[in-house]
Amino acid sequence: MKVNPKLVPELNVITLGHVDHGKSTLTEALSGKWPAVHTEEKVRGITLRLGYADVTVYRCGCGYTTQSKCLNCLKECEPVRSFSIIDAPGHETLMATVLAGSALADGALFVIAANEGVRTQTEEHLKVIEIAGIRNVVVVQTKIDLVTKERAMENYEEIRKFLEGTIIEDAPVIPVSAQQKVNIDALLEAIQRAIPTPERDSGADPLFLTARSFDVNRPGTEISELKGGVLGGGVVSGLLRLGQEVEIRPGVPGPRGWEPLVTEVRGLKKAGYELEESGPGGLLGVQTGLDPSLTKSDSLAGSVVGLPGRLPESRSEIEFSFNPIEREGISSSVKPGETLMITVGVAKSVGVVKSGGKTVKMELRIPVCADAGERVAVSRRVSDRWKLIGWGEIV
Repeated sequence: MKVNPKLVPELNVITLGHVDHGKSTLTEALSGKWPAVHTEEKVRGITLRLGYADVTVYRCGCGYTTQSKCLNCLKECEPVRSFSIIDAPGHETLMATVLAGSALADGALFVIAANEGVRTQTEEHLKVIEIAGIRNVVVVQTKIDLVTKERAMENYEEIRKFLEGTIIEDAPVIPVSAQQKVNIDALLEAIQRAIPTPERDSGADPLFLTARSFDVNRPGTEISELKGGVLGGGVVSGLLRLGQEVEIRPGVPGPRGWEPLVTEVRGLKKAGYELEESGPGGLLGVQTGLDPSLTKSDSLAGSVVGLPGRLPESRSEIEFSFNPIEREGISSSVKPGETLMITVGVAKSVGVVKSGGKTVKMELRIPVCADAGERVAVSRRVSDRWKLIGWGEIV
């Protein structure tokens, strides 16, 4: 069956902002899907892991919509483009997961609620945007249905002042009510204008970042019916193809240290479509020939997938430049002997600092697969919570 390419996601957009400012509700308003699918997330009402949802943007004479048939003129709409939303958790204890998700992002929806305005977590997520270098951003002023028109205008000006001097000071600010689905058409138009699909190099080596991993088999499945482990994430360069042999790093711990895995691509699925090949943009499920026990419960999350022998090295020791982020009540200096958490791409690891200063050296508990020049986010545990204290680049 031939797939209309306009229905297959071609870029990734991450939602960022405070935990209570309506990111998941906005995702549902755009996609029709609530992104928090895990039992604990549903009970607690917050996103604990990265949520995925796909959006197809349609257009007719009335403007942009997410419906294939216009509810105003009742005419069939033409698909313009599809994208995947990465719904990132806003709670401060999950900042590392937010940083992991931003590595897959081509743009962002930065959510600020009109009834609460800029909060501490809002400021932290702006730092994430700047660290990740995400310049294609639409600021979404949510929950306008909970305030007066006058307060909404005041909050709009407060947001504009908050953005002054940042890399997104010229980003459009779109007021919406996600709950009532008000102004969603204006938001879609802003996304179309402010978050273009990047140029892609299909001839580059394939590189896939693994944000999730799964065992999709039900308990009691016969051995002959078992399916190989599944990786979820995104291609950031090149093309993954069916039947391709790939390597996964850093792999799994073995008797002689961490050993990479080699397997075959046995399935590619994006937005419900089975594909023969897939490049950057959109979130992708990759079925492999791996024993599913290796992929269950996100056990390979943070791994990098590519051609055998062509991936960056796995680093158990890492050295990077360090740029502290000044935060009230939290020291940003790094001292030898302390334990910190780093995020590189979608990989997270905890390690012990060997030397600090403008250049930091760490010995990691779990190696990361990364090249020189890649960005590192650094967090310190403060009162049982990981707090972002700085960032740098691998040397």
